[in-house]
Amino acid sequence: MTDRSFLDWPFFEAKHRAWADEVEAWAAAHAARLTDEHDADGSTRALAAAMGEAGLLRAACPADGKLDVRMLCLARDILARHSGLADFAFAMQGLGTGAITLFGCEPARDFLADVRAGRALAAFALSEPEAGSDVAALATTATRDGADWVLNGEKTWISNGGIAGGYVVFARSGEAPGAKGLTAFWVPGGLVRVVERIEVSAPHPLARLAFDDVRIPDSHRIGAAGDGFKVAMATLDVFRATVGAAALGFARRGLDLTVERATSRKLFGAPLFDQQMTQGAIADSAVEVDASALLVYRAAWLKDQGTPRVSREASMAKLHATEAAFRIADRCAQLHGGLGVVRDAAPEVLTREVRALRVYEGASEIQRIVIARAETAR
Repeated sequence: MTDRSFLDWPFFEAKHRAWADEVEAWAAAHAARLTDEHDADGSTRALAAAMGEAGLLRAACPADGKLDVRMLCLARDILARHSGLADFAFAMQGLGTGAITLFGCEPARDFLADVRAGRALAAFALSEPEAGSDVAALATTATRDGADWVLNGEKTWISNGGIAGGYVVFARSGEAPGAKGLTAFWVPGGLVRVVERIEVSAPHPLARLAFDDVRIPDSHRIGAAGDGFKVAMATLDVFRATVGAAALGFARRGLDLTVERATSRKLFGAPLFDQQMTQGAIADSAVEVDASALLVYRAAWLKDQGTPRVSREASMAKLHATEAAFRIADRCAQLHGGLGVVRDAAPEVLTREVRALRVYEGASEIQRIVIARAETAR
């Protein structure tokens, strides 16, 4: 059983401990049952619907517009330990609506209600074929035409692409060069063309999308014209730490699997655990789990206390937790021997699931740049 003593840390209030119990009970009963890695679309829909019915999506898409980052992180920590797709389904309902929650968009009100209930899926469309980490290089355009905007361009690596009911889309509106000339919009899913679905090692709904003279009214704008970069960064400032929380959940799963293997597997007539190298691997993983948890929940606590920007702390949390999770998954697979590389065996699934976390919402290299620049500005 995964250690839950971290819930007694001073980062948390009674409501967070009650929330953790609620999410844990739901995940233990439903996450694995509703997860089918061979049907990522169907699983994502089923998981979101079940979480919506249970009321869990109130944290990802709050009706009062107040995001509690500790609740988001606790949910991702717990869900990822049970199922990567369960974590994904929850996270995208939050990230895909986060900009609207933070900055508002009146026409999206009914969409938010559907996302909260699990009736619709949400998506965050920022990355492009030639613009991933470099947001200022976005080429999708938004051109004013009377009271409307017309969007043209492509987005790629879009989670829930092709199955989302609505997209938060960032486009170049031209108020200024570079990052200062972007604007964010809410675009209903029916206006988006799917160019291709993208298959990845750990199945998730991903797609490349096209916007072909997509016309939307100015009321679909999120934030002020030209503030798209601000909207994107504010959203990521909330959700980047939650990626670390997902990595933490995967890491806890890896540590659990490692301990179970070490104490049940015999080697030379004694438990595998009796080997000093095995004990060293377990100790290293345990230290990395706690270090990740401290960084993740520090960042979440700071944000919930009203700290205006937690980019440094969120980047530290994401960087350490995702890199640590990858090391823990590797140790887990190594100690399982041949079973560690058997397709769909628990260690092999874990290894595939943690890999992408080191890339999305800012690759590890980008997090190091953010942290280093923050240090020079102190």
